[in-house]
Amino acid sequence: MNLVMAMVSPVATIAAAEALGPAWGGVPNTAAVVGTGVGAVLLSRTAAGRGWRFALAAGYAAATAGGVFGVAALASDDVAGLSLAMLLLGLGNAGALLSRYAAADRYPAHRRGFVIGAVVWAGALGAVGGPLLLGPLAALGRYWAGTELTGPFVCATLVAAMAGAATSALPARRRMVPRARVPLRDLVRVAPARSALAVMGTAQVVMAAVMTAAPLDMHLHHRGLASVGMVLAGHTAGMFALAPLSGWLLDRYGTRPVMLAGLIVLAVSALLAAATAGAGPRAVALFLLGYGWNLCFVGGSGHLARDLSGIDHTQVEGAVDAAVWGLAAAASLASTVVLAGLGYPLLALLSAALVLPAAVGLLVPARQRQFLSPTPEAGGEPPDLIVGVSLLGVQGEEVSEVPLGTGSHEPGGGDAR
Repeated sequence: MNLVMAMVSPVATIAAAEALGPAWGGVPNTAAVVGTGVGAVLLSRTAAGRGWRFALAAGYAAATAGGVFGVAALASDDVAGLSLAMLLLGLGNAGALLSRYAAADRYPAHRRGFVIGAVVWAGALGAVGGPLLLGPLAALGRYWAGTELTGPFVCATLVAAMAGAATSALPARRRMVPRARVPLRDLVRVAPARSALAVMGTAQVVMAAVMTAAPLDMHLHHRGLASVGMVLAGHTAGMFALAPLSGWLLDRYGTRPVMLAGLIVLAVSALLAAATAGAGPRAVALFLLGYGWNLCFVGGSGHLARDLSGIDHTQVEGAVDAAVWGLAAAASLASTVVLAGLGYPLLALLSAALVLPAAVGLLVPARQRQFLSPTPEAGGEPPDLIVGVSLLGVQGEEVSEVPLGTGSHEPGGGDAR
């Protein structure tokens, strides 16, 4: 799905901008982000009840249908149909992203950073190769349908179908839903989820804003799809190619230093994007943007996989992903509006400023907090949120809630699963 999204995202932005104007170029990609957020919730709940094979197959089936709809929408200049196609492709993208947790569940806590990094890295070939295929696929699109924009969607349909077929190799193990659950409204009260959400959400917003507007800005400056593809290939290389390094850093130094490093790289890359206009410097800026996102993504994912204890971790992981992609949807939609009104440099500068609150949250140690569950009414159901405390050390990592009466929980450790 990395290959699919890397191909269709810039094409959808350009198609919508040509039909409705530059300010509306982000609409289809916003639909894709919404699909990814909705899919994160739906597929994680499906996986909890029916296993990862069924959940991932459902996501890839939706993506295959989205590719077909995208070809038809481009042929008829239907932006609404194109947005629906991107929404369905986003569902498949959610499944591909959630697969990192499926892999991490099979390893002990001290190895989960490496495993998550390896899964993210596995998508590097598709993520880098997708933009590089835009030029050849544009030529095929002109030959097949008379418009160069249809070629990437035809390829996306085939790739999504192949991914769905590959899920048959996964075990058909049925997974029972744990009893202890955290309601989505209480997500911010779970320490690892709160930190992961702040960092991953910031990274996704900054990347979505700067990256979504980049191909449209280049198109408005008369750059062809091949040039756009080369810049985006550098960006996706930063997103995925160095993921094993990020995983090793997580296992070696802990989650907080990795997340903080990611936020710093994000800010630097956004400032560089604001100061440069050439294809070469822009490619460097977007490469750093991708790697800053990678550090935040792997660090936040590892924080969830290692430090959630005593609760339905699959539900929390899916809920965090959904919230992150919901924020990214707003950023993706707003990016082209800001681009049209203020220009790309100011858009990048504003994005760099968004990093500050999350960075301060990691640098300034929180006070020890104790969360007491509300007393259930007589005859009522027990509280959903586990009673516990959230500790944040000055030098250490955040520690997940410790259920009362279950003993201590060591920092950086994970529950035995």
